[in-house]
Amino acid sequence: MTDIFVAIFSLSGAIFILFACIGLLRMPDAYLRISVTTKAATLGIGLLLLAAAIHFQDFSITTRIFAIILFILLTAPISAHLIGRASYFSGVKLWKHSIMNDLEGKYDKVTQELKSEDVEELKESKKKEKELIKKKPLK
Repeated sequence: MTDIFVAIFSLSGAIFILFACIGLLRMPDAYLRISVTTKAATLGIGLLLLAAAIHFQDFSITTRIFAIILFILLTAPISAHLIGRASYFSGVKLWKHSIMNDLEGKYDKVTQELKSEDVEELKESKKKEKELIKKKPLK
């Protein structure tokens, strides 16, 4: 019975890794490639490691495998985000049919500062508070 589970998980993992490879070749820009490979490869590696844990059925191996899976689940999205952010700031172009560019107009290349909507709204609200205080002093 465990051989069936091992076969199912390892085959599923291999298929997801294949999807990640195909996505790497088929996606039109770096940002979509990062997204596809991070999601599909993480799931594929996780399934392959789960198949290994089921196959060996040893407590020390299983705990190491779950530690590796946890490490991959924690680090893959962060590293993909940082690679995408560095790509954007270094000037890698978006795909010509991209609909949204959330960072457009928020990054100053000269000062290398990234402006957030929240920070700008906070500054505006503080300016309004100061103006109100000047107009209507407290007694």
